[in-house]
Amino acid sequence: MDQRVLLILLLAALMLLAGSLESRFFTGANLLNVLRQSSIIGVISLGMTVVILTGGIDLSVGSVLALSALVAASAAKSGLSATLAWGCALIAGAGLGWVNGLFTARLRLPPFIVTLGMMGLARGLSFIYTGGAPVTGFPPLFRLPGSGVIAGIPVPVLIFAVAFIAVHTLMERCPWGEFIRNTGSNISAAWGSGIDVQRTVSMAYLLCGLLASVAGLMLTGRLDSAQPSAGVGYEFGAIAAVVLGGTSFSGGTGTLSGTLLGVLIMAVLENGMNLLNVNPLSEQLVKGVVIAAALVAYGNLGRGDGKQSS
Repeated sequence: MDQRVLLILLLAALMLLAGSLESRFFTGANLLNVLRQSSIIGVISLGMTVVILTGGIDLSVGSVLALSALVAASAAKSGLSATLAWGCALIAGAGLGWVNGLFTARLRLPPFIVTLGMMGLARGLSFIYTGGAPVTGFPPLFRLPGSGVIAGIPVPVLIFAVAFIAVHTLMERCPWGEFIRNTGSNISAAWGSGIDVQRTVSMAYLLCGLLASVAGLMLTGRLDSAQPSAGVGYEFGAIAAVVLGGTSFSGGTGTLSGTLLGVLIMAVLENGMNLLNVNPLSEQLVKGVVIAAALVAYGNLGRGDGKQSS
């Protein structure tokens, strides 16, 4: 059975279970809320998928989210227009991602160490920059990415959809996607085939930082507040969604559609447990069990495929 079929069945089963236990689950308002809640982690997960496909990882996305959001918030408070303030955030996120890529690809340092260092650096700069205080009170246009609604659809959901289409196009319709997967599958073979591995990996981290800054704008608009503590733990939520979606930590194998399903499964789990008033401490246990079960299922599928092909 294909992994994505398994994920679709799991998502359907969770939705039916939640709907049977809580009648409010299948209301239009709640389903839109599920999509809205999943959009921020979803945008981050798209970048994380690309990075993991190279055989790397990015632990700094939560901190990059916070720092880039504070840059945009300060720009907006200083009198810049909303669009220019958003641009400042995107430049900051892309720049921080580029630094991750520089140290990982050019200097060939372990991505775990590089991005762990960036996690601490960006978070520390966020607290130093604001003195630990949040920046609040923004005009409605600035808050649009997180709180706006267009034709009855929350703007965060639209941003997630556009980001998915854009990254999917890069990965499936452009040579860069093949370069990413070839690099993650066998870096030596990628070098031998003429792929600019350093540039490919650098751009993957740059994209991840850029998408983290987009998520920062969404979160700031939603809360009407840019906080130095924003995004704590988001990297683990994104990694969980990517792994649940079937992307291999060893690189080279995985799909964005799988990540999308992983994000929705995590969102349905969280929403269902919230509606049922499940203890928040138990939520992490349930999420861990679901992810572990999926990994076991993937392992069995892989062994089954291996037997059939041998």
